[in-house]
Amino acid sequence: MSLVKPLFLVCFFVFSIAFSQTATITGIVLDENRQPLLGVNITSKTGGTTTDTNGVYILQLVADQKNTVAFSHIGHENVVLQNLILTTNETFEFNPIMKTDAIQISEIVVSPAGNKSVDGIVTVSPELVRKIPGANTGVENILKLLPGVSFSNELSTQYNVRGGNFDENLVYVNGIEVYRPFLIRSAQQEGLSFVNSDMVENLKFSAGGFQARYGDKLSSVLDINYKTPTTFSLQAAGSLLGASATLETVSKNKNFTSLTGARYRDNSLFVNSQQTQTNVNPSFLDIQSFLTYRFSKKLKLNFLGNLAINDYKNKPLNRQTNFGTIQEPRALLVFYEGQENNRYQTEFAALKADYSLNENTEINITTSLYHTIEEEFSDIIARYELGDVDTNLGGENLGEATNSRGIGAQQNRARNQLDALIFNIAHSGSFKKNNTALKWGVKFTHEDFRDQLRESEFIDSAGFFIRPSEPRFENNQPDEPFEGDIVSFESARATNFVKTDRISAFVQYSNRTNWNDNEIYYNLGVRGQYYTIKPIGLSTNGQFIFSPRAQFAIKPNWQKDMLFRLALGSYQQPPFYRELRRLTGQINPEVKPQKSFHLVLGNEYSFNFSSRPFTLTSEVYYKKLSDVNTYTVEDVRLRYSANNNAQAFAYGFDFRFNGAFVPGAESWLSLGYLRTEENSANRGYISRPTDQRFKFGLLFQDYMPTIPNLKLYLNLVYNTGTPGGSPNNADPYDFQNRLRDYRRADLGISYIFADNTNLHPKGHWLHKFKEFSLGFEIFNLFNNQNSITNTWVRDADTQRQFAVPNFLTSRVLNLKFNMRF
Repeated sequence: MSLVKPLFLVCFFVFSIAFSQTATITGIVLDENRQPLLGVNITSKTGGTTTDTNGVYILQLVADQKNTVAFSHIGHENVVLQNLILTTNETFEFNPIMKTDAIQISEIVVSPAGNKSVDGIVTVSPELVRKIPGANTGVENILKLLPGVSFSNELSTQYNVRGGNFDENLVYVNGIEVYRPFLIRSAQQEGLSFVNSDMVENLKFSAGGFQARYGDKLSSVLDINYKTPTTFSLQAAGSLLGASATLETVSKNKNFTSLTGARYRDNSLFVNSQQTQTNVNPSFLDIQSFLTYRFSKKLKLNFLGNLAINDYKNKPLNRQTNFGTIQEPRALLVFYEGQENNRYQTEFAALKADYSLNENTEINITTSLYHTIEEEFSDIIARYELGDVDTNLGGENLGEATNSRGIGAQQNRARNQLDALIFNIAHSGSFKKNNTALKWGVKFTHEDFRDQLRESEFIDSAGFFIRPSEPRFENNQPDEPFEGDIVSFESARATNFVKTDRISAFVQYSNRTNWNDNEIYYNLGVRGQYYTIKPIGLSTNGQFIFSPRAQFAIKPNWQKDMLFRLALGSYQQPPFYRELRRLTGQINPEVKPQKSFHLVLGNEYSFNFSSRPFTLTSEVYYKKLSDVNTYTVEDVRLRYSANNNAQAFAYGFDFRFNGAFVPGAESWLSLGYLRTEENSANRGYISRPTDQRFKFGLLFQDYMPTIPNLKLYLNLVYNTGTPGGSPNNADPYDFQNRLRDYRRADLGISYIFADNTNLHPKGHWLHKFKEFSLGFEIFNLFNNQNSITNTWVRDADTQRQFAVPNFLTSRVLNLKFNMRF
């Protein structure tokens, strides 16, 4: 209690003294010919500046207040940016084009929640992504605090959205779809997210009902844009978990820019906090580069490259897990032999050419290549003992296992290798005039998977190997000796060569108009895809899918600032390689696309309280799914049945209340309810593996009123438990118990020595720093025992099976620093 009470007071005490904080607007001012303008006057109520020879400007504004920024230049009409609200230390990029024949008025509201979204897209500040503490430093760390997004493993960058699984989420970087390794089965092996948060300029996320321009997935879209540098900058960060560096360069003529980031991560700090004692050496390396060259005012070429190497070596030693009830406490002791060595190496490269035909029309061509080589080699022998727990408070063996009731061993062996190549070439374009926009695109994808699966599990108890239930066999021991072969309890053995060709296209039209003084927005679009699956040695299968989608929004002419949204449409997900693979490893080319119908009703209410902006966003959704490909989840590994014999549904509601609870610091609270069930082979509805009913998330920022450079960051998550799975070869209809609820709090405290509001004069030791901070983080602040899966152990006396929880990480302290020159 001595620790909890002070922390509670620090986190939630609302200070009465408000400090004036600032934000920054920056960009490049261009003329109608896309040439930089020199000497443009930029003014606001608090100050002004002018553009340099390259058209670049930087202006500081007052944060958390409405600002009007005016751009004026002789021979050009004024550009006025109204109602601009930025959070403290936020940098907003605005690149106006000054015309000679018309006045531009851009009424943009940028609140702490991001742009008011008529299409249901949530915008999150990248600065917030980089600051908030979490076991993973990627953007997924903050996604999991948004409504509709759930997770149960802090070491994983995977997430579930409104009842969907990990494979149902789209991720784009600069309009280019990105992929992740396929064979990873444990969050400890994941390492780094593809997205480098230090390179992000803006982040958009949709939890459902998204537009036709986004691809053919069932659940969500994460749309990331990497920034284009305007000045030279070098950033470095480090902690007990790893280090990162980001370099930004700009050529003298401003035509060439480069953004390069390198990251290294070591999860030993987390792995060693778990109950399994192990000699572990996990290392994760990632290098990314985003290059831009402007050939002319109309043509520019972008390059995005990535190299990621995950090398995971683990030699487990022993484990003791106490479980059960107060009346019947149990203990599982495991002693290990062997090791596992898993390596995942991925390379990604993409070229994108952007061409501006005129001020209304833009087109681009993108080509990308993704290659991954993945290896899973492991030989682990686990000898286990199941017994009671000594509960004698005065005894020397308190908490230790006694009275062994089950003794056995388990051997897991894997020799899995996968080589995958994915090639894309795409064209897209947009035509915008006044309040209308037309977007279109066409894409060709070729996938080549070469997979060798060799894994098996042997189980014995007291020296007798346990055989699988099928096929049946005769065993009359001890009257007759059993001379059959030793057969693994579970195995998967296959060699697959699969190629897939896909052609997809979309077109969508959007318009903004007025109806009786009410603002109306609508978007109508359609997607189509034809794909052909060509596995070697099996029949070829091809199918066509068609997905119409629509979004509608109305902003009534009310005194209260409210926006209502409706989204509906068809979302179909053609099978990717992993969805074609049965539990045995064999390929089923006849797997059909999974289908989902989305209906989303939303409301966004913005208001001011204590002269600070707040937003309440609420959504109600319903998803009807058919041709469902059922699956099981083991940690982060998905295993599909590849049969399309199920139907499912998901419905719920989400709320998010956000704003500057403390002046100059954005915070939010999110609530959500979800119910998702499936009916397999008409046997009745049961909970899906992602049926996480209730979710609560809190992101809170604060600072000391007398020491405003001392910042506090807190994220708090509570999720109810998901179904805990079933023993191998067991019917999930017979096992519907749930894991314990997930509770976690991560706390971060940093002292800001320098940033854009705390610059130091020449001669000061901090003068060369644009940013410099030191701090610490406490992960799992209250040391909650969360579990991700169950290990099923058989009691030799009663033949009962016990679900032994596999606990996640405990409390961990991390030190960190961040600097930018």
